[in-house]
Order: sequence, then C-alpha cells, then structure tokens
Amino acid sequence: MSVPLPLPHAESRPLPPYRGVFAVDAKDFTGLPAVQHGPVSRLIPELVDRALDRAGLGEVRSDKRFPANTGDGIVFGFDPAHLPSLVWPFLRVLDEVLGTYNQQTVGPRIRLRASLHVGPLEDADGNGTPRNDTHRLLDSRPVKAILAASSAETTHLAAVISDRVHEDVLLGGYTGLHPDRCVEVPATVSGKTFAQRAWLFIPSPSGNLLDAGVLPQEEAEPPAAAQASTEEEPTAARYHGNTQHVGEGAALMGDVGGDFTYTGRSTSYRADNQHWGGGDNVSGDKHVGNPGADA
Repeated sequence: MSVPLPLPHAESRPLPPYRGVFAVDAKDFTGLPAVQHGPVSRLIPELVDRALDRAGLGEVRSDKRFPANTGDGIVFGFDPAHLPSLVWPFLRVLDEVLGTYNQQTVGPRIRLRASLHVGPLEDADGNGTPRNDTHRLLDSRPVKAILAASSAETTHLAAVISDRVHEDVLLGGYTGLHPDRCVEVPATVSGKTFAQRAWLFIPSPSGNLLDAGVLPQEEAEPPAAAQASTEEEPTAARYHGNTQHVGEGAALMGDVGGDFTYTGRSTSYRADNQHWGGGDNVSGDKHVGNPGADA
C-alpha cells in the first residue's frame, strides 16, 4: 500500500519538535577481522552510555529518542536542553572513557568520530534533514583527516560540531567549552553534494596536531619572548580564536590527508593528493622555505 507524500509549501503544518542529535562511528571498523565486528558494534554503545553516566547525563541515556545502531557506531536524539552538557563535559568524558579502555584492552583500539547537531525531527523515526546532516558531518573529510593524522596512543576522539550548535550553544555561552577550543572547517563529503561550515573539537590533541596549533586554550599561550617577537617574525604561524594566519607553516582548514609534518619554517606534506580551501593544490611532496636550514 502506497503512503501519500506531503507536498512541501502546499499548506502549513506543525513543526516537529527540536531534537539534539548525537552520532559516533569507529575509525577503521571495516578493517577489523569479521569475527570482531559484532563485539565492537556492541561495545561502542556501552562506552557511550558509560560516558553519559560519568558526565551526569543519566537522563539522556534513559530517554534517547530514535536510537539506532549503525554497525560501526550509533545515533540517537535527545532533548536539546541537554546540548550544552553534551558538548561539555560529555565529549571530554567520552574521550577519557575511550582512553581508559584503550589502555587496558588486548583487543583493537576504539577510536571514534562524533558529531553533534540540532533540528526538527519526529520522535517516531528521527528521519529528516538534521539527522542526515549529522551523518554527513560524521563522514566529512576534515574530521576523518584529523583523526587519521593524530596519535592512536593519545587521541581517541575527534568531534565535529554543527554551525547551528556552535552558534546557539558555544557562542551563546551556555556550555563550559570555550569557542576558542574549536577550529572552523568546511565540512564536505566525497561523492555527496554536502558542504557546511562546522567546528572541530579534539579533546586530546597529539603529535602533528600540537605543532599545527590544535591545542587546548590553557596550553596554547605562547611564552612572553614569542609574543614579543611576533611583529619581527611575519612568517611564523599564528592562531587566534577560530582563525589561523599562516605565512609559512600549517593551517588545518579544508582537507588534510596522509602524513603531515611541520618543523620550524618549513613544511613537508606527503600524500597522493592535497586539498585546501584555497591556495596551492599540490600532488606529491611540497617543501616550503629551506627544509635543511633547521636540521
């Protein structure tokens, strides 16, 4: 039996309730041996629920809307009143829960991508554009590239926050996470006509992410000598708030893939393709300045 489809703009109808949407998926899930797929698929929601409890969000855990297991992750809706706490402290606590598990396990490490969004969705099935966009954000190039470029020993979670959540929750001052802890990125997905402004938050940055300026705010303050020399060194990379100004160095805006190395005033990037929001588009190796000068 066919279901009649409502015609858009034909009449006014009630707007579905606004729901926060949270989704995660596991890095390299398909690369696991088939025998581990089932256990890891069941483990991910357990770790998320453990983090919800530790973050004081037991109400969210018990009142999930349209929860679903996606195989390599989960998605669920929740009352948007809890959005500030899902941003902080939940993302930090989830990173800690993953870190503790990864230190103790003899099995595969669980490293997650997470996305947060909000919009009108029916509780019955959760179908709608906001949910679709939540999954697109999760699959977007920047969040995948950041997790791939970081240390598996330290960085267990990479979160992407929608622009709507960023504006309402972070810029609105409703959460404990300062906006300067997030980096603006153009969220695009290979093979999809999806492009949105979004914001990356890495609770535990590591390795090249530290060199590139993705640091917690309290750790990112340069020493006094470096501050004094800013005007004398116009080619140094500087990070202010949500904008990176780079003369020579590395800016995490757009796509990053493969190995990413930054040392002093020279950069080396090795991958088959390099994609940036603007500037050079280089295939192969790129060296800026004199790579041997600081050797």
